[in-house]
Amino acid sequence: MTTFDILHLTKGAKVHFIAIGGISMSGLAEILLKQGVSVSGSDIKASKLTQKLEKMGAEIHIGHDKNNVRDPDLVVYSAAIKPDNPEILAAKEKNIPIIDRATLLGGIMLGFNKSICVSGTHGKTTTTSMIAQILMEAGVDPTVSLGGELDAIGGNIRTGNSEYFLCEACEYCGSFLKFSPLVNVILNIEEDHLDYFKDINHIKETFKDYALKTRPGGVIVANFDDENVKSALCGIQRDIYTFGFCENCDFYAKNIKFNAFGNATFDVFEKGKKLFEVTLKVPGQHNVLNALAAVSACKFLGISDADILKGLSVFAGTHRRFEIKGSVKGAKIIDDYAHHPTEIEATLNAVKKIPHKRRFLVFQPHTYTRTLALFDEFVKVFENEEHVIICDIYSAREADNHLVSSKDLAEKIPNGMYLATFSECAKYLWDNIGEGDVVLTIGAGDVYEVGEILLKYECALHK
Repeated sequence: MTTFDILHLTKGAKVHFIAIGGISMSGLAEILLKQGVSVSGSDIKASKLTQKLEKMGAEIHIGHDKNNVRDPDLVVYSAAIKPDNPEILAAKEKNIPIIDRATLLGGIMLGFNKSICVSGTHGKTTTTSMIAQILMEAGVDPTVSLGGELDAIGGNIRTGNSEYFLCEACEYCGSFLKFSPLVNVILNIEEDHLDYFKDINHIKETFKDYALKTRPGGVIVANFDDENVKSALCGIQRDIYTFGFCENCDFYAKNIKFNAFGNATFDVFEKGKKLFEVTLKVPGQHNVLNALAAVSACKFLGISDADILKGLSVFAGTHRRFEIKGSVKGAKIIDDYAHHPTEIEATLNAVKKIPHKRRFLVFQPHTYTRTLALFDEFVKVFENEEHVIICDIYSAREADNHLVSSKDLAEKIPNGMYLATFSECAKYLWDNIGEGDVVLTIGAGDVYEVGEILLKYECALHK
């Protein structure tokens, strides 16, 4: 199916999604549903996202089976789906057009004159959400597709009625090469997804190819504190807005101060001119950079300083990004999606700015290839922590390669402890935490369930 066909999916057309419960897949399904397209889909288990889609009229199947594919006009699959999936095979047998998630997203994006994509190894969801908050404060009614959930839009998707389309752009498998945004935000570049990329040079080359996809008349918004970003963009003939802490950047921050919650107050400058002072409601120095990226993108789009300031000031974070879940036995429970050593370091630095007694960390590594490739970096980021629990690796799209395990990682961390299950983790924490402590669950899988178990213990105690 061509891009032209995707753009002209008519009311009543039928689209089937394989792995419809994914955060991005469910968002695309919702966009099509609101355009009058008939949607069906399958996933290995039900979730609140699949339940939401069902309420909107989608036909949801639990489990992958060839009989789920009836007579759709198009089948869409996620990166997690293998070629031998029975629904893929059934679609091929019936000669039904098949495309991946990124192709559909890229096709939808072309229908919007003002498209904004946010890419980078870290910070995509938060920065995209900051821009979404600003655009809504500006009243431009954007369509937004997030890789997380933002209370301000009621979940992971917002369908607007304007020329603005905002989404995250993931580099895994080069999927973002199917996008051509007007505003192309590149936050940072590091080694990750090494089950696909050969090395950092391969990653930089892919980002360079992606930067060249920026639409004529558009702009690249780039973090010039990041040497890999600078290297990837070297020689590119496109307009570039740079941001960072360095005053040589187009947009930069000065006079940064942190309050008792670890939230920054700072002055935002554009080419030597102070625009405004802002206080964020999300902690950590890394979020100052995310905010500068949002400012840079919105300035290009002509959004007023007043609306940018208001959007940043009211932005309170997304789910699973330094999300305070509650309190247990006087200890604060915080969950964060960090799954790369650099992200974990940024999260730990944010926690350190919050007054507390002891830190108890529960880390769930994400994928075997990432754990193996960045093993030493994971050890280093945890080596000075006093209480580190490592639970089993979240396999995601991978099979166990038997080359690395969570137990291996825990044994190398000076104060590491391996506890396989969430119930074991919760029991240990319940027995050891107290007033003034912080429990931080870290990982891109389902490690947040540890905090939820603890909160249930607390609730039962007070019944």
